[in-house]
Amino acid sequence: MGFFDALTGRTKLRQPTTDRLFAMSTAVLEMQDKGLEPTGKAAIVFQPLATSDFDAIVQEMTELLALTGDETGTTITTEDDSFGYRFMILEDPEFEDLVVGLNGVNSALRDGGYADRVLCALFPFKDAQGREVHWIYNVKRATYYPFAPAGGEQQRDNERELRLKAQLEKDLPMEPDMARWFPLWGVPL
Repeated sequence: MGFFDALTGRTKLRQPTTDRLFAMSTAVLEMQDKGLEPTGKAAIVFQPLATSDFDAIVQEMTELLALTGDETGTTITTEDDSFGYRFMILEDPEFEDLVVGLNGVNSALRDGGYADRVLCALFPFKDAQGREVHWIYNVKRATYYPFAPAGGEQQRDNERELRLKAQLEKDLPMEPDMARWFPLWGVPL
């Protein structure tokens, strides 16, 4: 398959594997062994679109998660950032419920034709010293990378990020191109 074939529609480009989001469900055990504890929150980050179809999908997923939340204990809030992205934040003491909920929202948006609107899934953790690390799942590339904020305004701990990558690259599909390890500052988690 060549580039020209993909452009002319003779061949479809391979889409990211959707089940890679679930790698976090098992990797969390290894993270806990390494001293990282989940915060009980996670988020799917997307750029809303002002169409009735898009709004209906988001509303349907919010209602579905609220209904299942009665059984699982999952709560949902949303917050928009200054760049026009919406954080759909799930909170649940059971980590698996967070992963399943985020996958449900991601799948609904993808199946509705809005995969290009989803930026990432975000899983915040803290270590014993209270330092944060966010595991970011790039939905379009189906890969994870760590983001470790450091002291100071918009400072990141690159050394810590590289250590985390080395420790967990057998458990998570890691983004190999570190130029794509984009930070998310000021997340509402």
